[in-house]
Amino acid sequence: MLKRDLLRQAHGVFRHGGRVVQLPVDRTAVFVGDTHGDRDATERVLSRFPPGEHVLVFLGDYVDRGPDSPGNLTRLLETKLAHPDSVHLLMGNHEAWAVQRFSPADFWERLTPPEAQALGETLAALPFVAWHPAGVLAVHGALPSVENVVDLARTGLGSAGWRAITWGDWVDAPGHAFGAGETGRPAFGRDHFMGVASRLGIAVLVRSHQPGAPTFLYGDRCLTLFTSRAYGGTVRRVAVLRPGKAIRSARDLELVAI
Repeated sequence: MLKRDLLRQAHGVFRHGGRVVQLPVDRTAVFVGDTHGDRDATERVLSRFPPGEHVLVFLGDYVDRGPDSPGNLTRLLETKLAHPDSVHLLMGNHEAWAVQRFSPADFWERLTPPEAQALGETLAALPFVAWHPAGVLAVHGALPSVENVVDLARTGLGSAGWRAITWGDWVDAPGHAFGAGETGRPAFGRDHFMGVASRLGIAVLVRSHQPGAPTFLYGDRCLTLFTSRAYGGTVRRVAVLRPGKAIRSARDLELVAI
């Protein structure tokens, strides 16, 4: 189990930061997909893109599936505390045990009820999205039907909007919302993406969560990343946004294998 003092400090930092992270324009931003207990992936990211020199945005799902969930999450929380303005941990569905139970949950199910409660309360304070003024929005899953970025900050924990952000899938087809599909997760189509992206003024959505999704969707405006080996042969990659780079599609970001 993670140390209580670490959880207490992290909880305070997350609560102070709010639900929407504003990324700076003068530093390189690095977007990191699911790490899912793959501490080696996290160590590779931190070594290649040291925080401080870079701003790191982890897109959620830090535990379960992989071989070292406690070590991976501890490393991420400790790094966040050491570099609070350079490391941002977004909420994925695997951080939401306190809100909605799920499976597989091998890490959570090994915790005692008091341990799960303490960790769940800390992770329930994580931010939901990160916004870069170049027109890049980062989330774990999909986009809720909102009018502006401010509305994202008002998204309630456990709400339909929150479920879209943390659980939502994208479907490579015309349409808006498809309801819960075979996975039981909300699914959204091209028309929903284009409508919300237009209202938010975003050029690119960077997300993770969905191992079966194409890397690029919707005219290359939706990028799906994975940085964990927990899904077998998936290439561990991150996406890099350099200062001053004009972003018109996800292909304007640098995809880097780690």
